[in-house]
Amino acid sequence: SEMYKERVLLPAIRSAARSVVGRYTPEQLYSSKRDAIQQEIYEETKNIVADQYIQLNEVLVRDVTLPPTIKDAIERKLKQEQESLEYEFRLVTAQKEAEKQIIEAQGKADANRILSASLTDKILQDKGIEATMKLAESPNSKVVVIGSGKDGLPLILGNN
Repeated sequence: SEMYKERVLLPAIRSAARSVVGRYTPEQLYSSKRDAIQQEIYEETKNIVADQYIQLNEVLVRDVTLPPTIKDAIERKLKQEQESLEYEFRLVTAQKEAEKQIIEAQGKADANRILSASLTDKILQDKGIEATMKLAESPNSKVVVIGSGKDGLPLILGNN
């Protein structure tokens, strides 16, 4: 009957709820532990009414209402935690990017060292002659200035 619900069942649920809620922080109540809290309230209520021949199938927590100051503080804290996680992610990303740039720079430096070690004056002179020949064959070449020193290569300025 309705009286039985008001005098036995609801006080048992309220008692269990107060007992369980007292074990959690406001942050846990407001966000992360809602399912666990609901299950604990169900278990405690079931234990309270077990000897009164009441079959309890489920206790559902419909709404958690906290005082506005606590709610605001929790929301600020959650926002700060999110910003902190975002900042840490940006730091990790920047660190990875810096490591990538260092690896690329080391690769280029190694390649330059290998190239420098393989280049001789004779190879450079041959490359210069090849470039001069290509330039001389170009229809845009107009003036040829021959050498600038003992091993200087010709400089082609035009063909008029």
